[in-house]
Amino acid sequence: MRKHPLLLFSLIFLFFPSNLFGQHTPIDHDLTEIMQRYDAIGLSVVVVKNNEIAFHKNYGYKNLEAKTALGENDLFRIASISKSFTATSFMQLIADGRCELDDDFSDLIGFPIRNPNFPDKKITLRMVLSHTSSINDKNGYFNLDVINPTKNPNWKDSYNPYEPGTQYQYCNLNFNMAGAVLEKLTNKRVDSYIVTHILKPLNLYGGYCIDSLDQRRFVPLYSFDGKGTPHEEPSAYNPRREELNQYILGYTTPTLSPTGGMKISALDLARYMMMHMNYGHSQGRNIISKKYAKIMQTAINKESGYGLAIMNNSKIVPGITLTGHTGSAYGLYSAMFFNPAKKYGFIVITNGCNIPDSDNFNPLLKDCIRALYNTYIK
Repeated sequence: MRKHPLLLFSLIFLFFPSNLFGQHTPIDHDLTEIMQRYDAIGLSVVVVKNNEIAFHKNYGYKNLEAKTALGENDLFRIASISKSFTATSFMQLIADGRCELDDDFSDLIGFPIRNPNFPDKKITLRMVLSHTSSINDKNGYFNLDVINPTKNPNWKDSYNPYEPGTQYQYCNLNFNMAGAVLEKLTNKRVDSYIVTHILKPLNLYGGYCIDSLDQRRFVPLYSFDGKGTPHEEPSAYNPRREELNQYILGYTTPTLSPTGGMKISALDLARYMMMHMNYGHSQGRNIISKKYAKIMQTAINKESGYGLAIMNNSKIVPGITLTGHTGSAYGLYSAMFFNPAKKYGFIVITNGCNIPDSDNFNPLLKDCIRALYNTYIK
């Protein structure tokens, strides 16, 4: 991996100022070495052990240009880990009897959701939340028109050729549609529902709407060009005020991105993770029942290990199955993984690293989780 020399020098100076040599722990050394290996801008990590936060620390820069350091109250757009908030909301609605996992998604969203190759096969809420719906992102996922037969003559392109429920393919459109259904069932905007029913009961600060949060706390995100030079991605925190002024509840929901738009700190994400690690219970509150927490964590598609916005992965730490989710967008990479039986887990977030985007597990995230596991759990 080609190193960007100015960035590397700045990182080394930040991590190891001359008056602090000898005061860094082995895990500091391991994590900063991993950051240097992948040209990471900044890194936030949290370790939960025995149901308590055992370690949390920030390394590197929040803002590369201003040379400001990351802080524990800074907010990241966490990308696809956001999907678990949407699925958690549905577990609440199902428990309240407002919908069921095997409901026809066409009935829920208000227009036909049918694979044209299998027109008689019902596509269910369960299929949408588990990426087994046979729906894809070929037409995009930033508005629902792409799959609505009355809005897009090419709606059929949003479906794969296989039968719904038989195969897994990750699809962002699934969760933007799910967010729209959540709004229809609750008559509340998706961001408002999640803040009220998940974040506030857990005493967490975060949300989807830019203007509802302290924008000074947002962590800039950076992508790298072909020459290995980082560039800030300002669209990561686009407030979309014009779109929100014309918002249609239950349809223009992708404006808020239920599929990837949650902003939250690493520490508060760890506290949210602890709720799932304890099967829906945390801080004296039952967010969802144990029954539905386990449903979320149980693989629908055995090959992928994916349940309902929660996946099981045995390759991050060899021989150990960890449960959680990853995220990647605008240069950010995030991971939330835990062991519900042994009550430990990890949050790792970087606001930019020099790694080509791919479907494979980000190596910086994997290396950091392994280092944290070896230090605090093994």
